[in-house]
Amino acid sequence: MGGAVAAPPVAEVAAETGATPVQVQLAWLLRRGAHVLPIPGTTSVGHLEENAAAARLEPTDDQVRRLDARPPAAP
Repeated sequence: MGGAVAAPPVAEVAAETGATPVQVQLAWLLRRGAHVLPIPGTTSVGHLEENAAAARLEPTDDQVRRLDARPPAAP
Protein backbone atom coordinates (compact mmCIF):
# COMPACT_ATOMS: atom_id res chain seq x y z
CA MET A 1 0.00 0.00 0.00
CA GLY A 2 1.94 2.99 -1.21
CA GLY A 3 5.24 1.71 0.13
CA ALA A 4 4.15 2.08 3.76
CA VAL A 5 6.08 0.06 6.33
CA ALA A 6 3.95 -2.58 8.05
CA ALA A 7 3.70 -2.66 11.83
CA PRO A 8 5.87 -5.44 13.31
CA PRO A 9 2.99 -7.86 14.10
CA VAL A 10 1.59 -7.42 10.58
CA ALA A 11 5.00 -8.00 8.99
CA GLU A 12 5.57 -11.07 11.21
CA VAL A 13 2.24 -12.64 10.32
CA ALA A 14 2.80 -11.84 6.64
CA ALA A 15 6.15 -13.63 6.75
CA GLU A 16 4.63 -16.61 8.57
CA THR A 17 1.77 -17.01 6.10
CA GLY A 18 3.51 -16.06 2.87
CA ALA A 19 0.98 -13.26 2.42
CA THR A 20 1.51 -9.56 1.90
CA PRO A 21 0.97 -7.11 4.78
CA VAL A 22 -2.10 -5.78 2.97
CA GLN A 23 -3.57 -9.29 2.75
CA VAL A 24 -2.92 -9.85 6.46
CA GLN A 25 -4.69 -6.62 7.37
CA LEU A 26 -7.67 -7.41 5.14
CA ALA A 27 -7.89 -10.98 6.50
CA TRP A 28 -7.79 -9.59 10.06
CA LEU A 29 -10.68 -7.27 9.23
CA LEU A 30 -12.67 -10.06 7.58
CA ARG A 31 -12.24 -12.21 10.68
CA ARG A 32 -13.87 -9.54 12.84
CA GLY A 33 -17.28 -10.85 11.77
CA ALA A 34 -19.82 -11.11 8.98
CA HIS A 35 -20.88 -7.54 9.76
CA VAL A 36 -17.47 -6.20 8.64
CA LEU A 37 -16.88 -5.66 4.94
CA PRO A 38 -13.65 -3.86 4.08
CA ILE A 39 -13.80 -1.99 0.80
CA PRO A 40 -10.23 -1.30 -0.30
CA GLY A 41 -9.80 0.99 -3.25
CA THR A 42 -7.42 0.19 -6.08
CA THR A 43 -6.69 1.23 -9.62
CA SER A 44 -4.74 -1.85 -10.66
CA VAL A 45 -5.84 -5.38 -11.48
CA GLY A 46 -2.81 -6.73 -9.61
CA HIS A 47 -3.83 -5.03 -6.39
CA LEU A 48 -7.43 -6.15 -6.87
CA GLU A 49 -6.25 -9.76 -7.15
CA GLU A 50 -4.00 -9.32 -4.10
CA ASN A 51 -6.91 -7.89 -2.10
CA ALA A 52 -9.30 -10.67 -3.17
CA ALA A 53 -6.76 -13.33 -2.18
CA ALA A 54 -6.95 -12.07 1.40
CA ALA A 55 -10.34 -13.80 1.72
CA ARG A 56 -8.53 -17.15 1.50
CA LEU A 57 -6.07 -16.30 4.27
CA GLU A 58 -6.96 -17.88 7.61
CA PRO A 59 -4.81 -16.44 10.39
CA THR A 60 -4.44 -18.63 13.47
CA ASP A 61 -5.87 -17.60 16.84
CA ASP A 62 -2.33 -16.72 17.99
CA GLN A 63 -1.73 -14.55 14.92
CA VAL A 64 -5.04 -12.74 15.45
CA ARG A 65 -4.17 -12.19 19.12
CA ARG A 66 -0.87 -10.58 18.10
CA LEU A 67 -2.60 -8.42 15.50
CA ASP A 68 -5.23 -7.36 18.03
CA ALA A 69 -2.50 -6.33 20.49
CA ARG A 70 -0.67 -3.97 18.13
CA PRO A 71 -0.76 -0.34 19.14
CA PRO A 72 -2.97 2.02 17.11
CA ALA A 73 -1.33 3.91 14.26
CA ALA A 74 -0.08 7.40 14.99
CA PRO A 75 -2.35 10.20 13.73
